[in-house]
Amino acid sequence: MYFERQAEGGETTSQERRDPKQDDARILGHVVQCDGARAVISAYAEAGGADTIGLWTVGRMICINLGETRTIGLVYSIAKSDRSWSSEGDNPIEVNVELIGEVRDVGTDKHPVFDRGITVYPYIGAIAHRIRSRDLQAVYDLAGRRTVTIGQLSQDDTIDACIAIDETLARHFAVVGTTGVGKSTAVSLLLRKAIAARPDLRVLIMDPHNEFAASLPEHCVKVDSNSLDLPFWLFRLEEFSEVLFRGRETDADEIDVLRDLIPVAKNLYRSPQGGAFLRRGVDALTADTPVPYRIADLIKQIDERMGLLESKNERPILKSLRTRIESALADPRYRFMFHSRLIEDTIHETIGNIFRVPTHGRPVTCFEMAGMPSEVVNSVCSVLARLAFDLALWSEGRLKLLLLCEEAHRYMPADHRLGFAPTRHALSRIAKEGRKYGCYLGVVTQRPGELDPTILSQCSTVFAMRLANEQDQAIIRSAIADSSASTLSFLSSMGQREAIAFGEGVATTMRLKFEKLADELIPGTGKRAAEAPTGSGDDVDLATIVERLRNVPKPQAAALGFAEVVDVQRQAGDSDYRKPAATPRPQPDDDFDTRFGLRPSTFGGRPPQG
Repeated sequence: MYFERQAEGGETTSQERRDPKQDDARILGHVVQCDGARAVISAYAEAGGADTIGLWTVGRMICINLGETRTIGLVYSIAKSDRSWSSEGDNPIEVNVELIGEVRDVGTDKHPVFDRGITVYPYIGAIAHRIRSRDLQAVYDLAGRRTVTIGQLSQDDTIDACIAIDETLARHFAVVGTTGVGKSTAVSLLLRKAIAARPDLRVLIMDPHNEFAASLPEHCVKVDSNSLDLPFWLFRLEEFSEVLFRGRETDADEIDVLRDLIPVAKNLYRSPQGGAFLRRGVDALTADTPVPYRIADLIKQIDERMGLLESKNERPILKSLRTRIESALADPRYRFMFHSRLIEDTIHETIGNIFRVPTHGRPVTCFEMAGMPSEVVNSVCSVLARLAFDLALWSEGRLKLLLLCEEAHRYMPADHRLGFAPTRHALSRIAKEGRKYGCYLGVVTQRPGELDPTILSQCSTVFAMRLANEQDQAIIRSAIADSSASTLSFLSSMGQREAIAFGEGVATTMRLKFEKLADELIPGTGKRAAEAPTGSGDDVDLATIVERLRNVPKPQAAALGFAEVVDVQRQAGDSDYRKPAATPRPQPDDDFDTRFGLRPSTFGGRPPQG
């Protein structure tokens, strides 16, 4: 209810009140103490009057009237000094508020405008009251920036919670919260809003739980270890070393041998009749140049060097390196790298399928990593992150890419002894420089304390959901502005779908509740339905489980496209080479592909050729 009232020392304005006939002493407070960031308000609570007591509850914003300006404060503590309660009459209370900013009426229409910071501090006796809706909207107004609505304010569910989508993406964002509070649902909602607002945006999701494809069915394609084609020659030397050494400490001598011999193998592929002559000049190849070569040529060069008389002292190093390469070739977990047809120059098709160029109406790629060992995840994430940055860089900003890292603490750990150095380097580069070229980073984690601080510090917008761990709370507390630090006192007690948003994507620190998604669009819904008890549990197929655990192809699967043996005698580039006809590979969800009309080559497979 609104009505006009002249406040002593204040403005004549339409203020929000419960009842115009109610005594001011029960709905107004007065400032009795103030420092540079906080103020204490003296007020009264009526026994049995829940409506008036509710005006001063923790988490609410209040308004302090100063004439031409209105100072906005957030209630973070409320107490009764004598620790007693009288059931008769009024009870004096003390309300502690944190000062956030000021609202001024500008223009002929007296439009309220909010500014962060305080220019005129409340004086002793200044009148405080419940904030009116117009002022509350002004506090969260984004001043003409392109906005999307992601929910409602927790304080007033009639007011939309909006974020500036361009700033949120371009300066990177993070969603943090303990398990089960709705992080994945919030991320799915944010992605839907971002795709609708930015049709030019392409998204690559690192999905360790295989749950986002079902929540974005009309927008995404999915790639897993069976359908991924990522040729080994796309790997830089550092990334290729991570594959060979499986996350362990590398041997400098073996790396030096690879640095010398990989360019030789690349030249042999380019000029099969020209020998191992190394070109010099502008077109000289290095171990990091993404051009095809044959592993057979690399092994042959190692064997030739072992046969040299002057290489007697380094023969143990060469033998060890040869064994590592052969071990990686025989490992079924790396078949996405070493398939024989991946020797051909398929870089355009590989990159186009992974990064959706063109999109074919599906700008999102879900890379499903469930069940992958850490060394495989490390090498693949490193290559994909590096390619995302390089594509954005060399497209001169025309290609806009968002790399979303779910469970980011798994492959960006703060402890460098856990490995993942190439992945950290690639993601750090995106975090530090990506916004200049249109490559954006989204980080989702339940343990911000275990995440590389360099990456988290570059996320300029943070959505903090419920966090119970004190170390994690401290990490978020260090990132928020001092003027909003008290907001984080609610971190351990927030409800489902609630978050505190702060940073570049919002006007000021905002406590909000995300929109509710339809049940079928919530990530992981299909898995939870499958896990529901349906019987006695005697239908478990142990043989199938053990087969998946071993991850070894059956003998009859050797003729399948992804399991063809590399022919060390005749390979792509040889004059008498004939590529075997490809057999259609089994897909983990053929229904998904047919249902959404995906092309046969969507997942990187090339059509059979003669």
